[in-house]
Amino acid sequence: MGLFDFLTNKGEEKPVEPAVKPAAAGNTDFFGNKDAAKPTAAGSSYTVVSGDSLSKIAKHHYGDAAKWHQIYDANKATIGANPDHIEVGQVLTLPTL
Repeated sequence: MGLFDFLTNKGEEKPVEPAVKPAAAGNTDFFGNKDAAKPTAAGSSYTVVSGDSLSKIAKHHYGDAAKWHQIYDANKATIGANPDHIEVGQVLTLPTL
């Protein structure tokens, strides 16, 4: 909804709401990642998407961004020596905490 949607001569009339809300596709978020409301199962995996960081992944899956170290420790062979350098498409193992 843009600014010009509210600049009309219709006074206090509210904008029209969408008729149908999109159905939830299982328990995934907008990007297709597992829902953070459910605990991460042992040996589950996560595919890195654009804009991700280990702390963002930890925040989403564990509720605490400071737990990125556990994800890094479980994926050193995949990530390499620099935990700040993860690549889109990498599949990371999310350990059970």
